Amino acid sequence: MAHAAATERTLLTKIDRAERNRRQIRGWLAVVLFVLFALVLVGGATRLTESGLSITEWKPIHGVIPPLSAEEWEEEFRLYQRIPQYEQLNKGMTVEEFKTIFWWEWGHRLLARSIGVIFALPLLFFWVTGRVERRLRLPLLGILALGGFQGFIGWWMVSSGLVERTEVSQYRLAAHLVIACLIFAACMWIFRGLSAHSGDAAPTKRSQKMAGVIAAMSLFQIYLGALVAGLDAGFTYNTWPLMDGAIVPGGLFVQQPAWINLFENPKAVQFVHRLGAYLLIALALMHMIASLRAAPETTHARRSVLLFALVAIQAAIGIMTLVLQVPIGWGVLHQAGALVVLGFAIAHWRGFIGEYPRETAIELRD
Repeated sequence: MAHAAATERTLLTKIDRAERNRRQIRGWLAVVLFVLFALVLVGGATRLTESGLSITEWKPIHGVIPPLSAEEWEEEFRLYQRIPQYEQLNKGMTVEEFKTIFWWEWGHRLLARSIGVIFALPLLFFWVTGRVERRLRLPLLGILALGGFQGFIGWWMVSSGLVERTEVSQYRLAAHLVIACLIFAACMWIFRGLSAHSGDAAPTKRSQKMAGVIAAMSLFQIYLGALVAGLDAGFTYNTWPLMDGAIVPGGLFVQQPAWINLFENPKAVQFVHRLGAYLLIALALMHMIASLRAAPETTHARRSVLLFALVAIQAAIGIMTLVLQVPIGWGVLHQAGALVVLGFAIAHWRGFIGEYPRETAIELRD
């Protein structure tokens, strides 16, 4: 009898420890999500200020230390003067003017290095001390590996603008942003899975699938936005709802082959981004209406209303950013809105699946 009671107390202690471990993992992932959010915003500001090519070398370790003397600043500036962006766009720039764009890129790289430390060291600690549940080990390692790969992608992107171009390739910029968003989405997925769920049934049989479609479309819309940014397409055709005086403007497929316009023609790229926004709003609206009709009192339905509101607000921010010809503040706000929509869409989708199952009594006894 006493042995059974002692065993029960030990099991309860392990359950309490498992709950505490989950709270610690959630807290850590919340910090990771915040820093990732800041990293993407600083990256957006770096792009808008055309600062991304100011550091022309990849020094993952030594590059943490910025120039500390006038001589070092002159040396860094001389390296920048060798690339086409300086020769064609910024010739005559002073060292003081160069420092402005340098600090944006340096800050972006410092945040990128910091997120590696913020993710890897706590993960190692949680792993060694047995706080990471078995089901989370491979996903978390996968995120860590993707983060390391993202560092390479970042330099691959920068290198595209150092020889012949005056800015980075829009293809590589889009890849860099999408991978960052995939890391953000994966962290949000795990964070949400470790959080409490309401237990409400899905409003309809298609609710979970539609939530997944909206999350995927949110990510695809970010990809389209990256192409717009890479081509500076937002600085042209700054009217809405008409574009170049028409609902469907002419000149969308002037390049050959026709499909290349979707990636290299600024007018076509901006138009497709607009269409993506309309589609995302329509999907969110249909999802909200279906949820409210079927089960208005459920947590899922309330989340669908908030999701639609976030998408609508983001669309309004996008229109203002376009009409105002992409001032830096509005451009960064638009990028922030895209991440908020993506993060909430992922959390909403994950909410239909439910919380990660608790470890069983047998696992806890082991």
